[in-house]
Amino acid sequence: MLTENLAHLAPVVLPGLRRQGVAVANAEIVRRQIRRAVRELGAPAAALVEADVLLPAFGVGERVKVYWAQDDYAGGAELLGLDPVRVQVAEVKVAARADVVIAASPVVHAKLAALGANPLLIPYGCDPEAFASVDSAPLPTDVDLPAPVVGLIGHINERVDVSLLEAVADAGLSLLLVGPIDPAFEPERMRVLLGRPNVVSVGRKPAEALPSYLRIIDVGLVPYADTPFNRGSFPLKTLEYLAAGRAVVSTDLPATRWLDSPLIVSATTPRDFAAGVAEQARTDRTDPLVAARRAFAESHSWDRRARDFAAAIQVRRRDPVARADRLDPPTRLDPPNRTDPPDRTDSSGRSDPPAPSDSHDGSVFTSGGDREALQ
Repeated sequence: MLTENLAHLAPVVLPGLRRQGVAVANAEIVRRQIRRAVRELGAPAAALVEADVLLPAFGVGERVKVYWAQDDYAGGAELLGLDPVRVQVAEVKVAARADVVIAASPVVHAKLAALGANPLLIPYGCDPEAFASVDSAPLPTDVDLPAPVVGLIGHINERVDVSLLEAVADAGLSLLLVGPIDPAFEPERMRVLLGRPNVVSVGRKPAEALPSYLRIIDVGLVPYADTPFNRGSFPLKTLEYLAAGRAVVSTDLPATRWLDSPLIVSATTPRDFAAGVAEQARTDRTDPLVAARRAFAESHSWDRRARDFAAAIQVRRRDPVARADRLDPPTRLDPPNRTDPPDRTDSSGRSDPPAPSDSHDGSVFTSGGDREALQ
């Protein structure tokens, strides 16, 4: 047990995790280990939330089956060395078995709706408290760039459009890269980019070190390439930069359009991207502007997303014959009103905790799914 009401299970499976044939055996192995964990916890499985279409663990005695579609899995299959057709077929089967289908991005929502899954849209959120102390964090000792500094925090690989980074560097802006760089990603262009005097890469950093780097960053970048997988994603970076009070410039992703905020600048070409970054870098980071960014991020906190998620499960539990098409979606395709206030806070600055639910009489298991965080 990690806490009084949170346990972590790391199933032991066969090598070749998701290979055809092996995946079927591994799915059953995972189910058996979850069943054993349920018995040891001494509570029924109220729900099982599945996020891995190739290793579905449904069938452990759960009352509610939830399929959590975190990305456009078929769109990104080739990035993982998987067959897109196999992934698509598997996703259709998992969605058909689920009582509730939850999509994490507008594109995935539309795709599942076209398949007749009647999904709910509950996008990713952020943890505002993790970025609340950015402006008082110690300054990093391995960066010596003149202000203003624009930065990209995260993995640098084929998801990134290197031409956008080149355009930013060409504009003479100080560019800071924080995160591992895939050596197979545009090796020659990255070598030239990293050789520029106004570009610094500090490599992978632990999560606890990120506030120090965010302190010196004025503009956070989301320079994703226009690919099916990226169009189906919901980048955590966008909200996390805002939670740190920083400006954001992103490529024109469907998720960014769904957020529908003037606090996020979108661009489609390298020239426009660099121009947007330069303009944001020149904009003073005033207290009201920082507060507005943080309030917007707070309105998309993980606490709020968790309440929506729990509500979807509770509706299904209260009506055992309900299907997804009869559920009242807790989060709709329309973006939230940009003037909505954030959750109330107490004198400590902490947000109200999630509303209590009646899920104490059972366990909720989440199976599978890897997430890209800001770090």
